[in-house]
Amino acid sequence: MSGGAHSIPPGDIFATTRWTLVLAAGQRSTPESEVALEELCRTYWYPLYAYVRRRGHAKEDAEDLTQAFFARLLEKNSLQGLSSERGKFRAFLLAALKHFLANEWDRASRQKRGGGAVHLSLDWESGDERYQCDVVDTLSPDLQYDRAWAVTLLDRVVARLREEHMAEQKTELFDALKPFLTMEKGAIPYIEVASTMQMSEGAARVSVHRLRLRYREILREEIAQTLADPSTVADEMQALFASFAG
Repeated sequence: MSGGAHSIPPGDIFATTRWTLVLAAGQRSTPESEVALEELCRTYWYPLYAYVRRRGHAKEDAEDLTQAFFARLLEKNSLQGLSSERGKFRAFLLAALKHFLANEWDRASRQKRGGGAVHLSLDWESGDERYQCDVVDTLSPDLQYDRAWAVTLLDRVVARLREEHMAEQKTELFDALKPFLTMEKGAIPYIEVASTMQMSEGAARVSVHRLRLRYREILREEIAQTLADPSTVADEMQALFASFAG
C-alpha cells in the first residue's frame, strides 16, 4: 500500500480493509480478494516463518513449510469456510498454520519451494538473519509470533512514512527525525534538531509533531487492514505491543 492517504477521512480509510475483502469473498474468491490475501501474506510471511523456526524446524524445513502453507492458502477455493468470526488476520493465520503443521507435515516436507500451485518470492536469506537476531529463547512460539508480527507492522509503517517523504523530496528531514518517532516528548532534543536541520526550534517542534502524528495514522491504517472490524484497532494494538512485555 502506498502513501498519500493524508486527505482521506479516517472513516473512509477503514471502510473496506484488505482482510474485509478476503472475508467477504466467502466460498467464491474474487480477483480483488485474491490480491488482498496475497498482499497480506507477502507482508506478514516473516512472523509465520519465525513461528515455524521457534517450533524447532531447521532453516530449510521452515522455508519449505512456510512456502507450502502459502501455496495451500492461496489456492483457489482456499477461502471456503472463512467467516467474520475470525476477525483478526493475525489470529486466523496462526490457527491455519498450526492446523497445517499438525496435519500436513508429510506432504509439506516433500514439497520444495516453488512446487506448489502458487509461489511467493520471499527474501529467505534476510528472514534467517533477522530470526537469528530476533529469537528470544524464553518466548513461546506463539509469543515469538506476536512479537515478530508487531515488529513487521512497525517496519511497514516506517517504510510507508519514508516513501511519503521521498515523494515530497524530504528524505533528509525524515532520516533526521526518525529517531524521535517513539521517543518520549520530553526527551526530544528540539534545539539539536533545529541546529542540524537549520531551522528554528519552533519549526523543529512542528516537524516532529507532524511526523509523529502521521506515524500514528499510518499505524492505525495498517492494523485496520488486518481486521474485519476496524473499530477494534485499539484492542489489537494493545494486544500486539503486550508481546514486548513477555
